[in-house]
Amino acid sequence: MMPKLNYRHPHNPAHAPDHIFSSMIGSSVSVPVDNGRLLLGTWQRIVLIEFDGPRERQLSVVRVSGA
Repeated sequence: MMPKLNYRHPHNPAHAPDHIFSSMIGSSVSVPVDNGRLLLGTWQRIVLIEFDGPRERQLSVVRVSGA
C-alpha cells in the first residue's frame, strides 16, 4: 500500500510510512456497551494494529449515562 519513497521525517525517516498508515486507519474508536457487552454488528470486530512498536498503550473505558 505504501510506495517506496524517500520520506522526510525529522528523527527517523524509516517509520514515516507508519504515520501515514495511522492517518489512513485512525487512532481511536468509540464503541457502545450495554450490560458490560460491546454492541458490535454481526461482522464487526475491534482490531489493534501496531505499526511502530511494540509500545505500551493505554485503554480508556468511560461510562456515560444515557438520556
